[in-house]
Amino acid sequence: MTGLDGAATRDDRPIRVLLADDQPLLRTGFRMVLGAEDDLDIVGEASDGAEAVELSRRLLPDVVLMDIRMPRMDGVTATRSIVEARLPVRVLILTTFDLDEYIVGALRAGASGFLAKDVPAEDLVTAIRTVAAGDAVVAPRILRRLLDQFAGVLPDPSAAPAPVVDTLTEREREVLVQVARGLSNQEIARALTVSETTVKTHVGHVLTKLGLRDRVQAVVLAYESGLVRPGG
Repeated sequence: MTGLDGAATRDDRPIRVLLADDQPLLRTGFRMVLGAEDDLDIVGEASDGAEAVELSRRLLPDVVLMDIRMPRMDGVTATRSIVEARLPVRVLILTTFDLDEYIVGALRAGASGFLAKDVPAEDLVTAIRTVAAGDAVVAPRILRRLLDQFAGVLPDPSAAPAPVVDTLTEREREVLVQVARGLSNQEIARALTVSETTVKTHVGHVLTKLGLRDRVQAVVLAYESGLVRPGG
């Protein structure tokens, strides 16, 4: 589920990006990196979460590149406000590893992805394209840190998976397990010896049956239900 294997934009127009970070120098760096891409358009900058929400309502960017810790309103609260307002806006969160405790809150709030702030520029660009196209992104190393951090509150490894996953077929459960382990559709296709199109179909069925918005929510549910265990 790294999502870093690329994704096409929904049409020919540039992807509209809003930068939300309280550090001007970082916003400048992001603007330089993203501004060099023909298909990305920086439509605004916010220095705190409250401003990010206000600009999201007014500018309707495709993607908000959201910092977690900001004054007035943090990135988790801002993300929740954007999602609850049902804006056609997706949130991609950048974080540092010392803020792992915010990750679950941000995912539950409706974030469409999580990347480390030291992610290579090309991966950041591809992640924005992926999120704008309707998919989700979680960098594998952040996923591993997340699971290590919250292993103590996940289900007992000896317990049976929660009934919520009983609606899935055996193959759909296999696909969900691979998604939760951080594999992209292409990697899952190789692991299960099926076509990438078949994987996409199974992922779609999983999301529909479980009432999930995207792959990020699928990862959270897979671990919370006990279908997948940390290190498993």
